[in-house]
Amino acid sequence: MTVKAKAAIYEAPNTPFVIKEYPLRDTGPGEVLVRVTMSTICRSDIHSYEGRRPNPCPGILGHEIVGVVHQIGAGIERDMRGDKLDIGDRITWTEYFFEGHSYHRDILDMPQKCDGIRKYGHNLVDADPHFLGGFAEYCYIVPGTGILKLPDELSDEEATPLNCGVATMISVTEAADIGMGDAVVVQGLGLLGLYACAMAKARGARLVIGLDTVPNRLETAKKFGADYTFNVSEVDSEQLVTAVRALCPPDGADVIIEVCGVPEVIPTGLQMLRTGGRYILGGLVNPNADVTIDANILVNRWITMRGIHNYHPRHLIQALDFVMTNRHRFPFKDIVDSKFRLDELDTAFKRAADRTVLRAAIIP
Repeated sequence: MTVKAKAAIYEAPNTPFVIKEYPLRDTGPGEVLVRVTMSTICRSDIHSYEGRRPNPCPGILGHEIVGVVHQIGAGIERDMRGDKLDIGDRITWTEYFFEGHSYHRDILDMPQKCDGIRKYGHNLVDADPHFLGGFAEYCYIVPGTGILKLPDELSDEEATPLNCGVATMISVTEAADIGMGDAVVVQGLGLLGLYACAMAKARGARLVIGLDTVPNRLETAKKFGADYTFNVSEVDSEQLVTAVRALCPPDGADVIIEVCGVPEVIPTGLQMLRTGGRYILGGLVNPNADVTIDANILVNRWITMRGIHNYHPRHLIQALDFVMTNRHRFPFKDIVDSKFRLDELDTAFKRAADRTVLRAAIIP
């Protein structure tokens, strides 16, 4: 193969993206070459672009990706579910890859925390095979990646967030152990929070309360299962705790899910929980997320606090199943509410960063 393809290159934090061309080569053993049909801007992409999260430069950002199989290397025949893979199939894949022995994967069943794990959208573009990010015309899927074939009836808008936000929230809500009749509070109503609301309802929650500062997100959350929402910029923490606890008699919420990425919300969240409640942190993915809490609350009130980062490959399969089962119940397709060309990536990032769009999609 002697052709070239385009990519939007992230050369340094807070600098414009640059469109460049790199050569495409034939796939090696265990590789798949995919023509990207859509990639979306995750909040972590924005954090990388703003210099708040370490990321190799120059590189190709973007890890929420779907595309069509263009070429299949030797040894790749089926996806994670055992379905046969062919040229022209539309697929998604795990946001990370890892090959070799790992104590975390093989013994602890935590493949997402293997030492030496690498992520799509977090690699130097100068290194072969160049295309390992979503904001490009093509992407190579390399060995150690879980591949999942997509149903024809699922739109790109519904499918693209599966391999990051949706699968992550499957992991988060599983850790939260949400059960029939639980009262759940979701701190942050971006894509992760909206899926948290929907999944909580699907798991049998009797009450879901959403918290955010963006008015249109508060309204959108009601379409995804939130029974009540509060604009946290309009009330102080004491008023918020009182209001939430009043909705969750007799002793407060069963579960708090943090997906806003703001450590300062944790002390308030702890005050909302009932004795024996569960607090799951999923949004604090950047370093130096310092916060001071009264640890006696954890002991005296039997609080379980747990962090979740990344997901198990099975969560990607479950994410697809969840969306397919509930796509007529919740408007997942509407979450991707704007589309941009590859050469409009600067505008797309600006709008995603200032939250004037919910999930921006790039169509190469």
